[in-house]
Amino acid sequence: MNYLSTDDIDNAKQWVDTAVALKKNPLQDIELGKNKTIVMLFFNNSLRTRLSTQKAAMNLGMNVMVMNFGSEGWQLEYGDGVVMDAGKSEHIREAAQVVSQYADVIAIRAFAKLENRDDDYKEEVLQSFVKYATVPIVNMESSAGHPLQALTDAITITEHITKKRPKVVLTWAPHPKALPQAVANSFATMMQKMEVDLVITHPKEYDLADHIVKDTPVEYDQNKALQDADFVYAKNWSAYQGENYGSAINFDKNWMLTEEKMAQTNDAKFMHCLPVRRNVIVADAVIDSSNSLVIEQANNRTYAAQIVLKKILEAKK
Repeated sequence: MNYLSTDDIDNAKQWVDTAVALKKNPLQDIELGKNKTIVMLFFNNSLRTRLSTQKAAMNLGMNVMVMNFGSEGWQLEYGDGVVMDAGKSEHIREAAQVVSQYADVIAIRAFAKLENRDDDYKEEVLQSFVKYATVPIVNMESSAGHPLQALTDAITITEHITKKRPKVVLTWAPHPKALPQAVANSFATMMQKMEVDLVITHPKEYDLADHIVKDTPVEYDQNKALQDADFVYAKNWSAYQGENYGSAINFDKNWMLTEEKMAQTNDAKFMHCLPVRRNVIVADAVIDSSNSLVIEQANNRTYAAQIVLKKILEAKK
């Protein structure tokens, strides 16, 4: 069993309910991971993902090995039939098999380069480990998805639902640099598995991929989208469509979430995956309010990772 995207969640309600139960007694399965090792490979920086996944593994009794592959490992070659007479010293064929000998689970974090859409959405790093490793793979954020964060968000929303089918708004927000679509992609596909009414809102230049959006309503008027919302999730992403892929082509400060905008909602809870640029993405008054769930989200990262690792370990028994 791998955990590569939200598609690997076969029953969203069951996964979320189990994670909530784990939160009440995090050490209940501490024998499950005894004498098992997770190797966490980071090709990009991390705070919450690294610490929460490590904590989750420890809660299951696992040994943890961490490597900042981008700065500590050999530069990897991914192509077949390549004459390796330039800068890359090791091929993924050997690297993935070698790491597999040290691990029972491999977790990988490798961001989009935002240079070529086809290359990014092929998920070269993640899929190469899937192809050549001999143990399960966990996606700790890849070029096109962040399924651990999306599962976290589902847990957090479930804990705060006050009506049968809440309205959830995913809103684009301004950011001074171009960011991947990974978080937005996985949040959208996760919410499509939940009993919620999802609306996506963003400037017209920032349409997400059709296979992500599916039949989810898209509203280009942020104020209209926010009306009567129960949860508001703010996140920046760069352009996906056409020749502007990976670009921050519209830095519209008017899309920042403010108290005035949140006043249009149904006393909505504010969500963000962190790190967040204050007074760019969201005003201090919103993120510091009693309706802000960002710290709870960060805490729930542990239990999202723990349910994933639990299911992988149980499948290996």
